[in-house]
Parts: sequence; C-alpha cells; structure tokens
Amino acid sequence: MNTGPQQALDWLADQRPAMEALLQRIVDTDSNSYDKAGVDAVGALLAAELEADGILLQRMPVDGFGDVMLAEVPGASGKPVLLLGHRDTVFPKGTTTTRGYSRDADLAYGPGVADMKGGLVLNCFALKALKRAGQLPYPVQVLYTGDEEIGSGSARTHIEKAARGARAVLNTEPGRASGNVVSARKGGATLIIEVSGRAAHAGVNHADGASAIEALARKIVKLHALTDYPAGITTNVGLISGGTSSNTVAPSACARLDVRFIELKHWDQILSAILAIVAEEELIGTSAILKEATTFLPMEAHHSERLLRIYQQQALALGFSVEGEFTGGCADSGFTASLGIPTLCGLGPVGGKVHTDREYLELDTLVPRAQALVATILAVGEGS
Repeated sequence: MNTGPQQALDWLADQRPAMEALLQRIVDTDSNSYDKAGVDAVGALLAAELEADGILLQRMPVDGFGDVMLAEVPGASGKPVLLLGHRDTVFPKGTTTTRGYSRDADLAYGPGVADMKGGLVLNCFALKALKRAGQLPYPVQVLYTGDEEIGSGSARTHIEKAARGARAVLNTEPGRASGNVVSARKGGATLIIEVSGRAAHAGVNHADGASAIEALARKIVKLHALTDYPAGITTNVGLISGGTSSNTVAPSACARLDVRFIELKHWDQILSAILAIVAEEELIGTSAILKEATTFLPMEAHHSERLLRIYQQQALALGFSVEGEFTGGCADSGFTASLGIPTLCGLGPVGGKVHTDREYLELDTLVPRAQALVATILAVGEGS
C-alpha cells in the first residue's frame, strides 16, 4: 500500500472519540422517515462535519421526506466508487426524549444507532480520511438519502442515477451480529389489495349482498399458494381489515401482502400471478384493485463476489476476518445490484437487534470497519 492510502488508515486509527461524538449527535436527533425536519437535521450534522474538511455537498430537495445529499472527494478520472447511507429510522418522533444515546462499556444504544447511523458516521469519516490521502485514482461519492425504511420511494431515482455512473457501490448498512458483511439480500414488496363489494343486511336480505371479505379470503388462499420455498419465494398477507358490522354483508375489505424473492427474474413472474388473482372475480358484484406500497429489488450474490474478495483481503490485512452473509431483509443495495453494478452491503459497524429498543452497536468496530471500507474503496480499481 502506498503512502497516501496508509496516511488515510493511520489518520482513522485515532478517530474513535470523534466518530463516537458524531454518532451520539445524530442518534440524539430524531429522524423518523416521515419526519422531514429531523431527517434533514441529521443531514445538516453530516454536512457540517464534511464541509469543515472542505468536502462539498450537493443538495437535492425532496418534498415531504428528507432531502438527498451527494458528497464527493474528487479523483483523477473515471467512474467513482459510490457509498450509500440512509438517514431515516423507524422510531417515532420524540423517542430520543426518553431513550437517547447511551453506552455500556463498548456497546452503544439508541434509536437507529446501528441501522444505520453508525454507517453514516463510517461514510463521513471515510471521505474525511480519503481527503487526506492525496490524489485519488477516481472520485469517491456518498449518497445520503431520507426514506429507506419505507421503501426509498423518493430516493430510488437518485440512487439508480448515481449508481449507473459508478464502478462499484458499497452500502454501510450495519454489519451482521456475527461480524459478517452482507453479500446477498432478498427483494421484497408490500402490496395493498382493496376489494369492493355490495352491502346488505345479513338477516333481512343477505342474498342481495356481495361480501368483499369473502372475496378477499378466497384471494388470500390463492396468494399464499404462490409461496415456493425451494425458489426462495414467499407470500404473506399479514394485515386484513374490512366490513362495517357483523350483521352487514361487507361492502369493502383490504389486505397488505408481503412478497419476498431472491432472483430479479422472479419478480415479473410473481407480480403477473398476483395481478391475475386480484383481477379475478371471486363473487358476482365484487371487484379488486392492487396498489404498490413499497418495492425493493434483490441483491444477487454474483454482483458482490469480487467486492467481497477485495473486502476480505483488506480486512485480513487489518487483523480481522469476515464472511459474506445472505439475509432476507431488503435494502437500497438491491436497486444498485439489480442494475448490474458490483455491490456489497453490511459494511457498517457491527450491530444488532435493530428496529427494537435494544438496538446496539459495537463501538470497537467503528475504526477497523472504517479502515476496511477505505482500503476497499482504494482497491476496487486494481485489476479492473
């Protein structure tokens, strides 16, 4: 490794106090996906940290959700390496007033501390370290988004636009509790099925009604039959509602369907089958429509193979080892991998119990994971 990269790694070696200080500030800033002001406040903290080192950011305004921010450390030429990070959490506004940042020895706690505010800190300090590495062989960018926890509806176009121009994408979602990184993810969608029927009095004129609940029940049986465990496809109606009273034939019903799949090619097939089931008239006088709430595409393992090898080599040189791990959870890395861009995920600090009040982050992993991230960024272009 030449002098410039080593300078970046050496600088990071002393940054744990500064990294934890930034982590505490952003964890103590509420940033639920629907709290635009809070998500933007986290962005302002990150921007101040980067701009203090002369790293410029481009802000892309978003209505209703956190703005998208793109930061860059320039390089010699060619396609950039792109880092991803989402600033939103699942925790309601006001959570930090009763449960803010805390630590117990080398474990940190707080809303979003692992998912993924620890990763935001890593991205920030990776750029700060690279700024000190001299002339880079190519630019390095960070795209900070604001609504990943609810499907990245406002961010997806920005993610895909940035990824199309990138040589590789590295996503600092939390490292697994095992210490591993994420080499593959399922895709997933939440779909809403709305059924309309015809109301009638259940005792006086039952035959005049058309039960939306019965029609929905029939569809649910067919939807669940699409589950194919060997192919990695699951369908699950997890929420249902409908009707007006027990003595009224239900005029309406609604369900939320969760779909998971491993391969991108399966998505069109599954969606076509779901559309056919929804369109089918189960009972005369009923009809249904399908609405898409959120969709994440899968991160297939073959898109991460080379990057995983590079990361493993750099980690070993720094004194720790990792494996690639598959997860059924979804993330923005699926969008970039599905474009055919080499993508690796779960590169953030190690953490666990995310989305709960016991969410934690291992502070001892802040520096080594940041160093491994920087070393991987600088090794991506070798031999490509």
